[in-house]
Amino acid sequence: MIQLPVTIMGQPYTLVCKEGEEAVLQSAVDYLDKRMCAIRDGGKVKGNDRIAVMAALGVAAELLSTKAPQGPLSDLSMAEVQQQIQGMHLVLDQALTPQENLF
Repeated sequence: MIQLPVTIMGQPYTLVCKEGEEAVLQSAVDYLDKRMCAIRDGGKVKGNDRIAVMAALGVAAELLSTKAPQGPLSDLSMAEVQQQIQGMHLVLDQALTPQENLF
């Protein structure tokens, strides 16, 4: 584990992550810092705890909006979706293989 010193809204923090994951964590910190500073600079929300909650809600809404739309795949995990896609590839390969032999 590695300690990574970071700054969020001017406040220093020391975070811990696995070796090799520093860039990903720093990217997340930079994204959160930008979101929180934008909320603070907007002037409508006061207090770091409220700013953090508003930023967390915004990030959560973004995450939820990237999920699969409602439909037959909406309740599946990413691994299950990948299995479905692999199954489709297999069916397509089996259907196209006889076509390749015609040429």
